[in-house]
Amino acid sequence: QVQLVESGGGLVQPGGSLRLSCVASGSIWSFYVMGWYRQPPGQQRELVATITNGGAIEYEDSVKGRFTISRDGAKNSVYLQMNSLKSEDTAVYYCNAVDNPVARALGIKHWGQGTQVTVSS
Repeated sequence: QVQLVESGGGLVQPGGSLRLSCVASGSIWSFYVMGWYRQPPGQQRELVATITNGGAIEYEDSVKGRFTISRDGAKNSVYLQMNSLKSEDTAVYYCNAVDNPVARALGIKHWGQGTQVTVSS
């Protein structure tokens, strides 16, 4: 059973920064792709950023230039550095992992429990 545990959320003022962490129960190199999603209040969950085991990275357009996804295999961790935060970044942020391309095509994913990020003055 894969476990993903997020941390690092909180309350921050507009323009501020936060760093989210996601620790996996096993080696992150076993996953085909890992990523961060978010669910704003009253809205659907949406993709924020992904990183493949080969190092390919993608970002949702609204976070490009502000957010950075990274990983540390030695710590079985994936991170999301969030800078220049805006009120519209307020959401529950979820860590996500996919085992392989077939699982990705079938929509089979592992999820963490989520961490709340609130951007407000």
